[in-house]
Amino acid sequence: MAQAQASETQASGKQASKTQAFETDFWKDANLRKMWDDIVPGEPRKTIPYTLTKEAIELYCRSVGETHPLYFDEAYARTTLYGGLIAPPSIHILLMFSCTLADDWMRSPGTVNAGQSWSYNIPARPGDLITLQARALDKFIKRERLFVVHDNVFFNQRGEVICSGRGWTIRPQ
Repeated sequence: MAQAQASETQASGKQASKTQAFETDFWKDANLRKMWDDIVPGEPRKTIPYTLTKEAIELYCRSVGETHPLYFDEAYARTTLYGGLIAPPSIHILLMFSCTLADDWMRSPGTVNAGQSWSYNIPARPGDLITLQARALDKFIKRERLFVVHDNVFFNQRGEVICSGRGWTIRPQ
């Protein structure tokens, strides 16, 4: 599950800070995933809140090759119009998995991204409590492929929309 798992370590007799690791085995819990017949257009997907950390932002940035100091350097970030560290707009990719449960149909191995359109309103920041409202809008079969149209809206702890998007996926058979 892409849910963050906090772990504490001991270093030199002193407790080190908490770090977060993310599940990267997309086949883990695959047998729990909802299948085509379980996807109901209009029905909200079950989601869980996620606290975005500086460490998660840094890990995501390193994973995608993002090196801008706005995401890493607090002193630099304070001098910008944002007044502090922010996450890159594409952080919604990490959030999509962090805010969904192991049985969510979007997590199915073999899912193909057939297109997406996103609007970015405000940046996510370290410490934000992120919630996701998501649902399938439609599903259809075209040329023997299973398509789902879905929308996703991410909010911070103040109820402000961070970003919203609509996507099209081809589901595994």
